[in-house]
Amino acid sequence: MAAPRPAHGCGSGALLGRFGVLLQALLALCAFSTLMLKRFKEPKEERRPWRIWFYDTSKQGIGALFIHFANVFLSDLTEEDPCSLYLINFILDATLGMLLIWLGVKVVSWIVHRKKYTYLVFGEYGDPPQAAAWIGQCILYLLIMAFEKTVISLVLFIPGWTKLQQILLGYIPSPQLELVLVMFVVPFIVNAIMFWVVDSLIMRKCKQKDTLDINGSMEAPHARRTEESQELWLLSDP
Repeated sequence: MAAPRPAHGCGSGALLGRFGVLLQALLALCAFSTLMLKRFKEPKEERRPWRIWFYDTSKQGIGALFIHFANVFLSDLTEEDPCSLYLINFILDATLGMLLIWLGVKVVSWIVHRKKYTYLVFGEYGDPPQAAAWIGQCILYLLIMAFEKTVISLVLFIPGWTKLQQILLGYIPSPQLELVLVMFVVPFIVNAIMFWVVDSLIMRKCKQKDTLDINGSMEAPHARRTEESQELWLLSDP
C-alpha cells in the first residue's frame, strides 16, 4: 500500500522513487560538468594536472554525496512533506553550512600546518602524488562535512520551520514539478556556486603557495629563486 501524500507536496518515499533517482543522477552529471568547466576556465599556468584535479574534486564529490544522502534520510523521518524538508536542509547547507565548511577548512588547515602534517595539507599530495595523502584529506573533509551536517540538524529543531515549508512550496500544485524544483533546479544552481567556491578553497594555490619539503619546513618560492640567483652570481664572479 502506497504511503499517503501530504495535503500539499510530494509523498513519503518520493525522493528515492524512480523519478527522484533519475533527477539525482542528472544533477550529479551537471555538478560534475561544472567542475570540468571550472578546470578549463583556470589559467593554463595554474591548471592542475588531471590526477591532482581528480584528487581535489573527488573530495568534494564524496562530501556532497554524504550531505545529499543525509538530507534524503532526514527528510523522510517525519510525516511532513519530504520535498520541502529536503529544500530547507539544502538551503541551510548552502548558507550557514558554507560558512561552517569555510571555518572547518581554515581550522583544520591551521592545525595541519602547525603540526607539520605535510600530506594532510589540502591540495598537497606529494611528488609524485600519493593516494595515501588523498585518503587522509578525504577523511578530514568528511569530518568537516559531518560537523556541518550535525550543526544544521540541530538548527532544524528551532520552531518555525513548518511555516517556512508552507511558504516555500505550498503554492505548487504538482508533486512532480515540486520534485523537479527541489531535486534538480535549485540544487543545480546552488551546487554550481558551492562547488566553484569550495574547489577554490581546497585546491593548492600555485601562485602564492608555500612549498613543503620532506622535513616539513616551509620555504617560499620567491626566496628560493633569490637564493639560486645569488649562487649563480657568486659562481660567475671572477
